[in-house]
Amino acid sequence: MRIFDPHIHMTSRTTDDYERMAAAGVRALVEPAFWLGQPRTSVGSFTDYFDALVGWEPFRASQFGIRHHATIALNPKEANDPRCAGVLDVLPRYLEKDRVVAVGEIGYDSMTAEEETAFAAQLQLAIAHELPALVHTPHRDKARGTQRSIKVVAESGIEPGRVVIDHLNEVTVATVKDSGCWAGFSIYPDTKMSPPRMVEILKEFGTERVLVNSAADWGRSDPLLTRATVDLMLASGFTDDDVDLVFWRNPVEFYGQSGKLELDDDDAPEKLFEGNSILRGGS
Repeated sequence: MRIFDPHIHMTSRTTDDYERMAAAGVRALVEPAFWLGQPRTSVGSFTDYFDALVGWEPFRASQFGIRHHATIALNPKEANDPRCAGVLDVLPRYLEKDRVVAVGEIGYDSMTAEEETAFAAQLQLAIAHELPALVHTPHRDKARGTQRSIKVVAESGIEPGRVVIDHLNEVTVATVKDSGCWAGFSIYPDTKMSPPRMVEILKEFGTERVLVNSAADWGRSDPLLTRATVDLMLASGFTDDDVDLVFWRNPVEFYGQSGKLELDDDDAPEKLFEGNSILRGGS
């Protein structure tokens, strides 16, 4: 059993969570930059946070045998705050860091003009730095937000296969699948998506180009809901290979497009992307 959680906010979690995740089969993860709950008031507070994502968190994860990667961005919620505008200027140096495998989370929170400007600008950064993009769909009016996100992605010129549209539900999954983007789902205790609902979506829409994550953060969430979904898939008739595709090979394929995944040798994939190995092994 091997699990790659493609979206989890370990800055908000304890080392006990890392230990439990490792015991449940989590071998690798991606931690996207996000809103910390308390508004940040200067660019420096973002750079301190980004430094932790590329430095401290990989060390914490390594103590439990978990490979940690990050995505870096100005998140949609704080894109509305003029004090944060300068964050866009510092992003390029972080997007070149080891184990930074995408630009994200970007997208919409309240679907303002400011959010759309930051969204479009960061898609261009993804193109310039040859990175995938992780798109956050809004909690409110999700169908309209998802459709608008796909439109901005199309207008940017980025290849749809290099974009994951996350936090989807039964209403939005078909739209994203039809767009050519990857479909992302967050398994939560009370909101977003549950293991039973996720299994039904996999039955209807298949296991290709799907990323399933816990998105665990500082709110009520559970970093072991990926494993709970694995167990329910198996109990519902999916095969071990189906599970490995959804919870390992899919995230490796998507984030491997960055050329900056670092995985253990026994998890090394054979596939190469654009001439660059998606594995950077070693200690």
